[in-house]
Amino acid sequence: MKTLTKEMQKAITPAIALKLLEEGNKRFVNNCKENRNLLQQANETSSGQYPFAVVLSCIDSRTSAELIFDQGLGDIFSVRIAGNIVNEDILGSMEFACKLAGSKIIVVLGHSACGAVKGACDHAEMGNLTALLAKIRPAVDDELETKSERTSKNPFFVENVAAINVKRTVKAILERSTILEQMIKSGEIGIIGGMHHLSTGEVTYYADTSFIEPLPQTQ
Repeated sequence: MKTLTKEMQKAITPAIALKLLEEGNKRFVNNCKENRNLLQQANETSSGQYPFAVVLSCIDSRTSAELIFDQGLGDIFSVRIAGNIVNEDILGSMEFACKLAGSKIIVVLGHSACGAVKGACDHAEMGNLTALLAKIRPAVDDELETKSERTSKNPFFVENVAAINVKRTVKAILERSTILEQMIKSGEIGIIGGMHHLSTGEVTYYADTSFIEPLPQTQ
């Protein structure tokens, strides 16, 4: 697998970027990862990096973006925080990644059985974690389908809240970053929300969070 160069990055569109991630996840699910010389990639990226994607995911040890999308050094910017929430620092990092470093897609990636989501569902409080979980709690309130057992013991409720949380984060990025919003509107970059299923490794996407121009149809 070749290390990304500036020219290679420039040729990647948002739709192609999503396809690269989808293909990488298929390799991960099928245990057929690309053959890479990581030491060589470390050397080749030492003077510059040209990642094609930004992935905002949870700190969960089972959700490493580089692994589940089968990407190498210099391929993606990985932003990790419990509950895949967004704040000013993360928005600034994304603006750097897309506007200055040339990335073509932002993926907001939740995952099944998320501990942070469970904590928000249970209204847990503990030190600085209290403020973090408060940012997820609006997703708990927005989940109107579950009428009883609205706790972490109900996996159906937890998964619904996790999905809503991803969608709220995508919306927050669009609302809180004029730079990213304008780049998305112009088609320079795309954004999409998805879910990593821990039991299978598969990543699925939410169509209602996709702001990506489709690939042209081949005849």
